[in-house]
Amino acid sequence: MNHVKFTQRFRVEKPKRFRLRRFDPAETAGFSKEAAERIVAKHAPRLTDLQERLYAENRWALLVILQGIDAAGKDGAIKHVMAGLNPQGCVVHPFKVPTAEELDHDYLWRAAARLPPRGDIGIFNRSYYEEVLAVRVHEDLLEKQRLPAKLVTKRIWKERFADINAFERHLVRNGTVVIKFHLRISKEEQKRRLLARLDEPAKRWKFSMADLAERKLWDKYMDAYEHMIRNTSTVEAPWYVLPADNKWFARLVMSTVIIDVLDRLDLEFPKFDRPALRSMKRMRKTLRAE
Repeated sequence: MNHVKFTQRFRVEKPKRFRLRRFDPAETAGFSKEAAERIVAKHAPRLTDLQERLYAENRWALLVILQGIDAAGKDGAIKHVMAGLNPQGCVVHPFKVPTAEELDHDYLWRAAARLPPRGDIGIFNRSYYEEVLAVRVHEDLLEKQRLPAKLVTKRIWKERFADINAFERHLVRNGTVVIKFHLRISKEEQKRRLLARLDEPAKRWKFSMADLAERKLWDKYMDAYEHMIRNTSTVEAPWYVLPADNKWFARLVMSTVIIDVLDRLDLEFPKFDRPALRSMKRMRKTLRAE
């Protein structure tokens, strides 16, 4: 499989022309479930090796952002794709409703505090993008942020897009690679998954009445997602739109993209000069003599 060619179709490279409806949430690119799951399983040891190199080299960091409507499969994608990673160098941050302390700061503050250090992989399950999604759909949430009235204008969303682009450009320029995934599902598939949460005892804990209230705002959310991607998919930090009606296919695309991106960093284990190697030789001799 040509990884670059395979994933390129899901990368938003001409954002001004982007239309969400052009991405079929049920697409599988000709893969069967069995074939996709075999490939994802083969990806696991490769991803583990790349993470170890990333950690050992300690120059780059990787930030993976997942955004999607309720029941889009974000948790499952993280669980399956990142299953084999060393938790010492990989941390998942789920972003919930902002706390009182977080609301006392700018909206990027809580995300900046959770960025991965060099050598680590950070995964944001939702992120600062909620500020141009949920907050845009529910504009009353802006009032809770207690911004000065003169700053809340019709330009606020364009200003936030500009802030986010500048923030991500800063991260990339300082060694943090940013990959962003939008898990796209159909309204019908969301309905099926929400019903499953109600019907299956092991999934009932996931259900919230808020899911139904948000579902009624589907069209507003889709419009917000389209504007978000159109204004924030950049060369430095592109968006990938993952067809996610079939969870196994979204996981295939996601794991393929992450491996491709890490591969391009040419990660290497640290090399040692001759004095260091001679020192290691002496230490080896000492240990064997015990």
